[in-house]
Amino acid sequence: MSELFDAVDALLASRAVLPPPAERKRLRAAHGLTIDEVATALKVRRATVSGWESGKTEPRPPERDAYARLLDKLAELYPVATPAAAPDAAVPATFTAAPAPAEAQTLSTGEASEAAVMTATENTQTPAPVAAAPAAASRPARTARTSSTSRRPGTKKAAPAGTRAGGGDLRFENGPLAVVDVEDGKVLAYCTGGLVLDVPAKSIPALVDWTLTEAKLGAPKLSGPGKDADPLIVLTEAALERYGLPVTLTEEEKHAGRLPEGHKVIKQLTRAEWRLTKRGFGPWARIYRPATGSERACVQLCIPSWNALDTRHWGTAAQLPPAELARVLGVYASRVMTPRGSTAVTGLELMTALHPPTRASEPDADGKRHSEHNPGSLGKDAIDPMNWPPCEVPDGHPVLKDLPRFHVRGPAEKLFEEAYDWARPMTDAECTLRFLVGIDVNMAFAAGANGLHVGLGEATHVTNPMFDPKLPGSWLVDLSHVDLSRVKVGKEWVELDGSLLPSPFTPKGERPEGPAWYATPTVAYAVELGYEVRPVEAWVRYDNGRYLDGWYNRLRDAYLATMADLGVDADLSPGDFLAAMDGYKARDPELAIVTSAIKATVKGGLGKLRERPRGEGWRPGEPWRALSRPTWRPDIRAAVISRTRINLHRKVVKHAAFTGQYPIAILSDCVVYAADGTSPLDFLPYREGKPLPGGFKLGINPGLVKHEGTQSVLWGEEVRDKFNAPELNLARYIKDGTVTDVDNGE
Repeated sequence: MSELFDAVDALLASRAVLPPPAERKRLRAAHGLTIDEVATALKVRRATVSGWESGKTEPRPPERDAYARLLDKLAELYPVATPAAAPDAAVPATFTAAPAPAEAQTLSTGEASEAAVMTATENTQTPAPVAAAPAAASRPARTARTSSTSRRPGTKKAAPAGTRAGGGDLRFENGPLAVVDVEDGKVLAYCTGGLVLDVPAKSIPALVDWTLTEAKLGAPKLSGPGKDADPLIVLTEAALERYGLPVTLTEEEKHAGRLPEGHKVIKQLTRAEWRLTKRGFGPWARIYRPATGSERACVQLCIPSWNALDTRHWGTAAQLPPAELARVLGVYASRVMTPRGSTAVTGLELMTALHPPTRASEPDADGKRHSEHNPGSLGKDAIDPMNWPPCEVPDGHPVLKDLPRFHVRGPAEKLFEEAYDWARPMTDAECTLRFLVGIDVNMAFAAGANGLHVGLGEATHVTNPMFDPKLPGSWLVDLSHVDLSRVKVGKEWVELDGSLLPSPFTPKGERPEGPAWYATPTVAYAVELGYEVRPVEAWVRYDNGRYLDGWYNRLRDAYLATMADLGVDADLSPGDFLAAMDGYKARDPELAIVTSAIKATVKGGLGKLRERPRGEGWRPGEPWRALSRPTWRPDIRAAVISRTRINLHRKVVKHAAFTGQYPIAILSDCVVYAADGTSPLDFLPYREGKPLPGGFKLGINPGLVKHEGTQSVLWGEEVRDKFNAPELNLARYIKDGTVTDVDNGE
C-alpha cells in the first residue's frame, strides 16, 4: 500500500504548481542563495537551475517536487510586496516595480543610511547574487515628488513587475547609480528599473549632497569585511551644461586627464569642503569628505562625453538615451560591481572588494576592535619595490636601476609569460582543404585564473630547488630538451609532428634555446608532458592561496547570466549552441554591450596587476604610482597568462593526438584549423554529441569554445602572398577577413 501512496505522491508532485520564472529568481535572490547552492541541494547541474529561472526548461520529477517545496517556503518568507496607496493618489509609496506606461508615479526620497560597521567575525566571501537583467526600460517622463505625470510611450517595454531597483537593501532601494539628464528644463535622475527622480540640486556640490542624503543610491558590500559601494552619478551632456561643466575636454585637458585646478566647479567643491582624489576632476571623478568612523561620504561621477566609457569596451553606450544607459550600467553594476573607472580599474577593484585587505579583530580586553590583516588577501601594504625579484619586474623598475643603460634582458634574466602569437605555413594537405575555421576560447584568462594558487606575499629566493608544481613562483630552468614529437598525453606516450606545433614555453611558439624564467604552470606542464626539470634557482612564495577564485566566480556568473538573457544558455547541444550564437548581439544590443564590458573587465583587471608608468614625469629607475598599492602583482598576472597558454596548448595536443589535425595559427585565445566545412563541427571530434575528453568543447562557459569565424583557404593563401608573409597570423583576421596592421608578416 505504501508503494501506491508513494506513486500517488509522485504523480501529484509532477503537477506541482510553480511560480513564473522571474518569481523563482526573485525568491532565490531574496534569500541570498546562489544558483550553485540551489543546484547542489537539488543534485542537478547549475545550468539546469538557470534554465528553470529563465523559463527555457521546466523541472521534472523528482526534482520538481523538491524545487516546488523550496519555492513555497521562500514565498512564505518573502511575499510579493503590495504597494501602499499615497493619500492623494493611488501610487506606490516605495518603488517595487516599474510603472505601466499609462501609470503615474509619485516618489519620495529620504535620508541615506549610515554605512554598516565592519563585522568582526566575518571573513568569508558573501558575494551578492547575480541579478536578473531588467527588460529594456522605456524613456519615462519625469516624476515629480508632489504631483504625478503620465509616462510617455517608449520604444521598449519597462522593467518586469517584481523587480526592485536596489535589490533588498532599503538603504539603496533606488539602485547603484543614476544617469542625470535635463529635459524640458527639469533635472532628472534615471535609475535602474525605469525609476526616474526629480533632482533639486542646482550645482555639483548640491548634487553630491542630494545623492548622499536623499537619492538612496549605492550597493551593498560584496564580502563581510568590505565596504558598501559608493553611489555613481552619470552626467549627460545636457547635465554638464546645466552644472557649468564643459561638454568635451580641450586637448590640453585630455592630455592631463582632468579639469584645471582653477575651474569654477572645483572652486565650488572646495568652498563646500568637498575633496577630489589625486586623479582630480576627470572622466571618473571621486568627490568625498574624510570618513568619520564607519561613515563614508563619497560620490563618483562618470562623464561619458569625456570618454569615460571607452568605445573599445562599452561600444555605443555613451550615445544611449539616459534610461537605456542606466539599464546597461545597472546590469553591469548588479552582476559585476558598480564601475569604479575603466573596465580595467573595475576589474582590479573587484579583486579588492571580494578580498578586502583588512577586517575587524575580535574585541580586546577593553571590548574594542582593531583593524587586522584579512587572511587570504594581499594585505594593505604594497611590497617594497626593492624586494621584488629582478626577473619578475618590467624594464625601468627601481630594482633594475643599476643595470647598464640600453641593456636588453634576455630569457635568463626576465620572466616573459605572454599569450600566444604564433602561425606557420600551411602544408600541402591543408591547402587541398576548402576552409579555415577559427574557434575562440570563452573568457580564456578568467578560466586560467580559476583554481590557480598564487602568491599572497613576498618571494623567497632559493638555489637548486626541487620543483614543486603546487608552489607559486618563478623558476630558472632549461626546457629546451622537451621534444613535442614524443609527449605524454595522460599516461601514454604519443608520437606527433612536432614541427606543426608551437612550443608551449614561448609566446611566439619557438623552442627555447637554454635556461629561462618561467611561472609555475609552465614548468609543471613540461613535467606533465613526461620530461624531467632541474631548476637552477627560483623565487617562490610559501604564503599562497586561491586569491582569484571569488573574482572568477563573480565574472563567470555575470557573463553566463547575461548570455542566457541573450538566448545562449550553458546547457545547449553543440548545434543549438552555434545557432544561438549566430546574431546573439542583435537580440538585445544593450545587453551585448554588457557582455563586452564583462570580458574587458577580465583582461583589463589582470593587465592592471602589472601597470606601467603613466607619464607624470617618470624616468627609468624611479618608482611610479602603481607600485604603492598591494595589488601591483606582476607575478600573479604572469601565472594567469602562463596557465591560460598551457590550457590552450594541452587542448591542441590532445586534438592532434586524436585527429591528426594541427593548428594553422594561434592568437591569444583564438585557434585556426583547416577543414572541409565552414563549421567547427566539421573538424571537432564529437561523437554522439560528446566532445573529445580534455579537448575543445563548444559551449558558453569559460574555457569552452565558440565559432570565431570562417574564411576560405584561398583567402588565407592570397593574403599571405599579397603581403609576402608566409607566416602571417591569420587568427588575427579570421573573424571578418579584413586584413590590417600587417608589418613584416606579424
